[in-house]
Amino acid sequence: MRRFKPQNILITGGAGFIGANFIRHCCTHFLPYNIINLDNLTYAANLENLQDLYTEDRFVFIEGDICDADLIFKLLRKYKIDTIINFAAESHVDRSIHDPLIFAKSNVLGTANLLEAARQYWLTELKLSATDCRFYHISTDEVFGSLSLTNAARTEEHRYQPRSPYSASKASADHFVHAYHHTYGLPVVLSHCSNNYGPYQHPEKFIPTIIHACLNGQAIPIYGTGNNIRDWIYVEDHCRAIQTILEQGQLGQSYNIAANNQVDNNTLAQEICLLMDELLPQQQSYTTLITYVPDRLGHDLRYALDTTKIRTTLSWSPQIDLRAGLIKTIAYYMKTNKLEQRNAKISTINRAMI
Repeated sequence: MRRFKPQNILITGGAGFIGANFIRHCCTHFLPYNIINLDNLTYAANLENLQDLYTEDRFVFIEGDICDADLIFKLLRKYKIDTIINFAAESHVDRSIHDPLIFAKSNVLGTANLLEAARQYWLTELKLSATDCRFYHISTDEVFGSLSLTNAARTEEHRYQPRSPYSASKASADHFVHAYHHTYGLPVVLSHCSNNYGPYQHPEKFIPTIIHACLNGQAIPIYGTGNNIRDWIYVEDHCRAIQTILEQGQLGQSYNIAANNQVDNNTLAQEICLLMDELLPQQQSYTTLITYVPDRLGHDLRYALDTTKIRTTLSWSPQIDLRAGLIKTIAYYMKTNKLEQRNAKISTINRAMI
């Protein structure tokens, strides 16, 4: 199959964690893409994630909602978009439990709106061939549901079993993506990824929560017994996989992305605390901050993905092991925490001078 060469990419949700890291990946690796970043700037987005890239000639930011059909059409036409990568999503499980309809709107209706705009612009208006355009949808391992301790890792062909409003909304979006491929011939690829970690992640997520608690001497909250297992991948490895699938993936196919770092929450929290003991030692180990809190509703026990397909057909594999990735992540949050403390001190001084 001929390698797909994008020119003008509309990235949705590019001010969020994974989207911002992918844009940075494109810029730092000098990939020849023009990038239009569309983001609604909800609470989880942060334009400072891309602050040093604003001078890039190939990088444009636009504030807007993927549910705004008129805006999407205008952007596709104005920037001659040939590729859409849909990172935009509400992604926090706890928030989906408290307000599920926001997830239905953003993750389902928003994705359907992007697909329809792409279909009308690429296939109806421009009559592009499948080799000239691409729709890439970013999904999650959570659509496959919870595994027991002995279940085999899920392949791409496993049936969907979403168990939270968040995973249900992502599963529905996935079905829309596949339906547009099979019904209209829209050239799509899709990937399911395990839990990401690394720089620029929102502090509500598990690993940043632990690191921030350590840096500020606060309790580290662990849900329930802490025996829930996730497979963790460093975000840069995910970004390399996205580039590989975008350029080489087979149309209509989905690919699992993971690093085979299946760790329960207790072990992960302990590992981060012990690394903090090495990097920023205190009188007492940071492990003393670990505290158990009531489990959340519908808390899935384990997720695990079989990555045989992407490894064998696209020759991708993760490059950063868990310890190295955690050290990089801790270093990033230590640096940002110092900046936050410095800025807070300056603000305090300025207020005192008024």
